[in-house]
Amino acid sequence: MAETSRSVGMENETLSDEGSMTAAEEAWDIIKTVLIAVAVTLLLRFFLIQPFNIPSGSMKPTLLVGDFILVDKIDYGYSRASLIYPLTRMPIEGRLFGDTPERGEVVVFKNQNHGNRDYIKRVVGLPGDEIQVISGLLHINGEPVQREALDVPALCDGYAPAARVYRETMPDGGPSYVIQECQGDNYIYDNTPLIEVPEGHYFMMGDNRDNSLDSRTSTVRFVPYDQIVGRATRVAFSVDGSEARLWQIWKWPGAIRYGRITDRVE
Repeated sequence: MAETSRSVGMENETLSDEGSMTAAEEAWDIIKTVLIAVAVTLLLRFFLIQPFNIPSGSMKPTLLVGDFILVDKIDYGYSRASLIYPLTRMPIEGRLFGDTPERGEVVVFKNQNHGNRDYIKRVVGLPGDEIQVISGLLHINGEPVQREALDVPALCDGYAPAARVYRETMPDGGPSYVIQECQGDNYIYDNTPLIEVPEGHYFMMGDNRDNSLDSRTSTVRFVPYDQIVGRATRVAFSVDGSEARLWQIWKWPGAIRYGRITDRVE
């Protein structure tokens, strides 16, 4: 009986040893978990969806400072711009898969004239289009874009008596969206010469027409197809910077713009 008891005790001790992990094994298990999580995150950022935050008001009223948006990389395919820094500087040319942007879509692109920084604007001109702005009114191929005045306040910084808000509709059944003119219709870049968009390039404009560095300026000008990162789809999160800094998490309950979360970018 004593031998039997001792044998059972030894067997339990062996099972206990097999079920426990050494400190090294536990550490490696944690490392593997972290590596898998990082790999999945990078996979999503490289090929599917990448988050971006809005640091300026150039796309008001469509997008606000403090919005965090999701950018779909699938629609337009993949190029060097689809990668993350510093891989965006690799000598890779061309684009794989995907379709081309359409007028009225909001896109993120790398501005090669400004240190390859991320810009977000609306596509208003396709390759071969002739673009001109006359007294604030956008013209495409000689035809004025439909624009309807809205009786709503503009989201301008400070008092702007000349501010106006419009609903603009792209031709040929294209999308409709809201823009604003904080300084009226005859401010800087509200009147441009006739501009022809080169092949393989796009003409971009911000919805905050009087406060946007876009294709009307030498800072941006024409955007090559290869420099487009993807199409903005939804607002994933939004924090009002006047109420709380991004790192002030304890202030978020009163600073989060709950009504904007999951809104489509139109």
